[in-house]
Amino acid sequence: MLAAREVTVRFGGLTAVDQVSATLQSGELVGIIGPNGAGKTTFFNAISGVLAPTSGRLIVAGDDLTGKGPHRFAKHGLARTFQTPRVFADMSVAQNIEFGLKFAGRRHRKYWLWGEEASVPWALRDAGNILQLIGLSAQAELPAGSITPSQQRLLEIGMALATRPRLLLLDEVAAGLTENEIENMAALVRRLRDELGLTVVWIEHAVRTLLRHVERVIVLHQGRKIADGPPAEVVRNAEVIEAYLGDEMVEEGAA
Repeated sequence: MLAAREVTVRFGGLTAVDQVSATLQSGELVGIIGPNGAGKTTFFNAISGVLAPTSGRLIVAGDDLTGKGPHRFAKHGLARTFQTPRVFADMSVAQNIEFGLKFAGRRHRKYWLWGEEASVPWALRDAGNILQLIGLSAQAELPAGSITPSQQRLLEIGMALATRPRLLLLDEVAAGLTENEIENMAALVRRLRDELGLTVVWIEHAVRTLLRHVERVIVLHQGRKIADGPPAEVVRNAEVIEAYLGDEMVEEGAA
């Protein structure tokens, strides 16, 4: 689905991402973890077209999109969220979803059974279905600026889903949530992958939750990739323990 090949991002004399390579296969649920300043969000910005890499290559769905704008990545089936939810506060919740559908070039209902629209899951066909999927049906007519921060995070996921992605990048969607909300968010992320067949890549500081739900973990430290594998293996990696996780994570991984 996506191949990042020795991606490097520099800001003047600072190397934020240092020759990071990663291949994301169709249907994977992958977590990215690392200390603050490890380069996680910068890497996300690079692989979504928000930020052009200083060097390296980005191959999406077989096409080289290195240096292309985010609209080209979106056209190739990539969507993302941001650390701070970006919603249209003065528009209703439903209108925010409709905006995403228009961005995706949704055809009129009578054309749903032919062309590209025929391959779109029913759950993503209209705003009502998407709101039901993310649990915001009751808030459909409310201004997006009036719903809770946790609901705004769900809405931003819904807006991303409205573009009919094949690869969904989630940047700290559990930030600021209660423990119960974090578990509900994790369950939703898993369900999106399972029910929609998406490839999902999830950056998160709620490491314990992420490790319980993803199938593969990439660990970044000081801009470099220091581990990539199943959670049970990664938490036992000596370099990861020293750089980030600590011995308590090994005990949890064993449990």
